Amino acid sequence: MIVVEGAGKGFCGGYDLAFYGQGEIDHPCQQERHPWDPLEDYAYMRRNTDDFMSLWRSPKPTIAKVHGAAVAGGSDIALCCDLLLMAEDARIGYMPTRVWGCPTTAMWTFRLGPTRAKQLMFTGDTIDGITAKEWGLANDAVPLDQLEARTRQLADRIAAVPRSHLAMHKMVVNQVMLTMGLEQTQNLATLFDGITRHNPEGLWFRRYAQAEGFKAAVAWRDGGKPIPEGDEARDLVRELEARRKG
Repeated sequence: MIVVEGAGKGFCGGYDLAFYGQGEIDHPCQQERHPWDPLEDYAYMRRNTDDFMSLWRSPKPTIAKVHGAAVAGGSDIALCCDLLLMAEDARIGYMPTRVWGCPTTAMWTFRLGPTRAKQLMFTGDTIDGITAKEWGLANDAVPLDQLEARTRQLADRIAAVPRSHLAMHKMVVNQVMLTMGLEQTQNLATLFDGITRHNPEGLWFRRYAQAEGFKAAVAWRDGGKPIPEGDEARDLVRELEARRKG
């Protein structure tokens, strides 16, 4: 058995987007040079996706034990585990679907079904552990002070089964997901993640974060204000870049 948990105030808050978004760096996933190289971006992000998926491919069952937040890239880690146990007040979601991100593991649809997955990806909202259990995303949700005991109980129950049986059962279920097109969907999602960071809307988000600070950009993103699109975003990018140079 493998139990994955966060050591701090939450499970995982995802990538350090403040560093990438607010900083003035050139990186395979945030290229300042033009034109953007999508294959360089894809290769880097695909390695991250494959690292997350090592939990899914492991012959040992994996349990994500979630307290606090499992959001953005942190939700990718949680959803690549076989089972999900959450504190009732924990949160899970992928806020950057509003702008500047696409979940590269594409696990939301496979774990929730298309309707619920669309709701979370269209809104960027998070849900708590109670809702995650009601929706069938989490196997269980308990008060935080009971999470350790509940996880241990489930892990001990699973660990009593022969390892060979567990590996075969996991392989059977995983094969269903592969037959449904999991790998092809991840290829598309990983490519789209790069596009969301380099199209006019994504570039506006980064320039705004550089000009006003990442917290201000996130407040705009998550507060429900319309995200500038197309030519409006391009005009604002030019204004923000001129302000930086001036």
